[in-house]
Amino acid sequence: MSGTARIAPLPNLPLFHKLAGRKAVVVGSSEGARWKAELLEAAGANVVRSDRWTADELQGAAVAIADLSDREEALRFVAAAHQAGAIVNIIDQTDLCDVTFGTIVNRSPIVVGISTDGAAPVLGQSIRARIESVLPLGLSAWAKAAKQWRSQLKQRVGDFSARRAFWQRFAGAAWAEPDRALTRDDFETLLSTAPATTGRVTLVGAGPGDPELLTLKAVRALQSATVILHDHLIGPEVLELARREARRIPVGKSGHGPSCKQSDINEMIVQLARAGENVVRLKGGDPMIFGRATEEIDACRAAGVEVSVIPGISAAQGASASLLTSLTERRHARRVQFVTGHGADGKLPSDIDWISVADRNVTTVLYMPRKTLGEFVRKALGKGLDPATPAIAIASATLPGETHVAATVAEIDALAAELPPGAPVTIVIGWVGRRHVRAASEPLPFPKAIAS
Repeated sequence: MSGTARIAPLPNLPLFHKLAGRKAVVVGSSEGARWKAELLEAAGANVVRSDRWTADELQGAAVAIADLSDREEALRFVAAAHQAGAIVNIIDQTDLCDVTFGTIVNRSPIVVGISTDGAAPVLGQSIRARIESVLPLGLSAWAKAAKQWRSQLKQRVGDFSARRAFWQRFAGAAWAEPDRALTRDDFETLLSTAPATTGRVTLVGAGPGDPELLTLKAVRALQSATVILHDHLIGPEVLELARREARRIPVGKSGHGPSCKQSDINEMIVQLARAGENVVRLKGGDPMIFGRATEEIDACRAAGVEVSVIPGISAAQGASASLLTSLTERRHARRVQFVTGHGADGKLPSDIDWISVADRNVTTVLYMPRKTLGEFVRKALGKGLDPATPAIAIASATLPGETHVAATVAEIDALAAELPPGAPVTIVIGWVGRRHVRAASEPLPFPKAIAS
């Protein structure tokens, strides 16, 4: 054939072998031999195990496996197995193998096979772990139901396109509610349901930046989305987790620069959902903390669009973890509060509860404070905040470029100004941060610990 090949070269052709009721011979008592015998039995094969082999024993076998350290004996085994019509696997001698055993993900009857052609088994196992983490256990029940319903569907629906539409609805329902128990009523519902004319909207928390901090539910939402509207701080590593075919639309907002209007975002979300799209509104941190989620939820409800929320790890939690600093340390913080550094107009909000900020027994996490931090500190000090209170400014928390500075709250503004421009910054104010300030300067006088 001429032209570019449609499929890149494969070291092996992955196949799924039907072994139920067929004979399989396993020679050897090593851990590898025992494991492969267990796999064959799980596939329904009649496994014959032995420590020594004969050519007669191989007669009628579909698969022959052996752990033989002697090369000449292994070659004789291969020849005898081929003579008997069996396919062969010699443990740890891949050049003598007709087939190799990869790593599997078992959601029977769903089975995912992973092969590295023997080059890196541990890498294969790590890939399996990644797949296991995003493949719901409940999909097994859906696949079993599909096997039961397939023949019934063919009897009741003659048109191929109509059957395909059924299975598309089936797949959508499986991913939407993977762990729900299925009944016969589900078959009838999917059979009678007309194709949806309206899509749905999911507000998803992308966490503070590290893609590995996304929840499994968030990853599943990204992989089922048809359109993703994302903040400008969402990194490419997070978007890489989405399905390839999904449209990606940046709708970044900034408190101190050009940005999409919230009303425009609301309208876009509704229009896309009404057009039948599965819309993910991807927000940094947690969508319910300073994410204008209420406005988007209200817009969906007013338009009759289904909307749901998947929470994410907040910027405060990401900063706390990176700093190894509890926000609610028992001896120094009775509570924690989140305060925004700017309002809708980009200025410091005028209604901040300064008495609460000045409380010695509280940890205050200040969000989005880059342009208003100086004003915040001046007003907080004027309302009674101890100027010796520790403060930590952390930029790009959880990301490779993460950096932080620590000082007293009276000094933090000057240090925070030196953090990388454009990086998201979070400020932690309170005596829980005393160790960071101690490491950065002379020991501080601490207030008397509150009663435990």
